[in-house]
Amino acid sequence: MMKIAVASENGMVTEHFGHCEAFMIFDAEDNQIVKSETVANPGHRPGFLPEFLNDMGVNVIISGGMGAGAIEIFNDKNIEVIVGASGNANEVAKSYLEGHLKSTGSVCHQHQHHDECGE
Repeated sequence: MMKIAVASENGMVTEHFGHCEAFMIFDAEDNQIVKSETVANPGHRPGFLPEFLNDMGVNVIISGGMGAGAIEIFNDKNIEVIVGASGNANEVAKSYLEGHLKSTGSVCHQHQHHDECGE
C-alpha cells in the first residue's frame, strides 16, 4: 500500500504547501487508488507538517511549491516530494501512479513566505 498526500484547496493542487486548506490522502495498491480522504491542514508551524504527514504513513507528497526546509525534512524521512504540480488533485495522484508526474523542483523563495516555507 502506498499513501499519496496532495496539498489541496477545493479539490485542486495548491500553489503553496504549508498554507493549503487540506491534504487529500490517496491509498493506492497496484497503481490504482483504492481509498481517498481529506484531512484538514492542522496549521502551519515550523517543521510540523512533514512530521504530521509522516505520522499518517504518507510515502509521497505532491504540491505546487514548497520551501527547501520542508523538502529536506521529507527527504530525511524518505518521503518523495513532487513539486510544480497543478490541476485536479485526483487527476494529479492518478498521473503520479501512471508515472507521468515528475517534480519540477519548484522551491518557494517568495519574499512574503520568507522564514515560513521551509520550516
